[in-house]
Amino acid sequence: MIGSASYTPRLPALGETIHGHRFSVGFGGKGANQCIAATRLGATTAMVAMVGDDSFGQNYLQNFHDNGVNISHVGVTSEAATGDNCIIIIAGANLKMTAANIEKAEKMVKESTVVVCQGEITSEATLAALVMARKHNVTTLMNAAPADANLDPAIIENSVIFCVNESEAEVLTKIQVKRVEDAQLAAKILLTRGCRSVVITLGGDGAVYSTLDEHIYVPADKVTPVDTTGAGDAFVGALAYFLAYHPQLTMEEMMQRSCKIASVSVQAAGTQSSYPTRDKLPSHLFV
Repeated sequence: MIGSASYTPRLPALGETIHGHRFSVGFGGKGANQCIAATRLGATTAMVAMVGDDSFGQNYLQNFHDNGVNISHVGVTSEAATGDNCIIIIAGANLKMTAANIEKAEKMVKESTVVVCQGEITSEATLAALVMARKHNVTTLMNAAPADANLDPAIIENSVIFCVNESEAEVLTKIQVKRVEDAQLAAKILLTRGCRSVVITLGGDGAVYSTLDEHIYVPADKVTPVDTTGAGDAFVGALAYFLAYHPQLTMEEMMQRSCKIASVSVQAAGTQSSYPTRDKLPSHLFV
């Protein structure tokens, strides 16, 4: 997805026109963001996706190439345009993903350590990827965004880690998540639906990790944010990296480090452009 952003001193009131001081166009889409975030930390990554046969799609492929992402299973379709991401998601080529596309990537999935899925493609394709990964004992990290109150229960059941933010947790559980205790209650409900563990991100307040046996709260560093767009994706991409490359860490340690990386990302403008590379981060995060 291609996203655009306008920067202003404040949000305009209804019917008001104000001057902005900067406009930018960048690459987005949750899967792509998470993939790029992990890549910049040093992960070997690949995308299984679909883009439109248009200039947006070609630019998207070039962006993956420039960031070192394996795109051997990124298809190109002339049946839909590449989606645009602003506040409303226009799925475009994402909805052309099928289970058959996933089946073609089985060798790559089998050789992976972590498979990350989101809710921006068809549920059929998402479930196929999760089931395939579980078949090959690959850790599955499902970021159920955007939220879908009618999410296929099998998607939750096949998630080793099921990750949502506060609003997504509320859509799925009807629990309004305002405090850590709310997140823990929502996580308990999600755990009854079959996933092995739950992560609920709380923006600048950090994140909660829950299993049937424990609840862990990890606070985030207090920083002055410049742009919070894509911070959740920075967290998920970082978590996937640590799961794959530092399995000796506890889940609490992985989440602490992922929160720190997300906190770094909000101190720069843009989405993918704000994701730090490993050499720009404290070395102790990678020990």
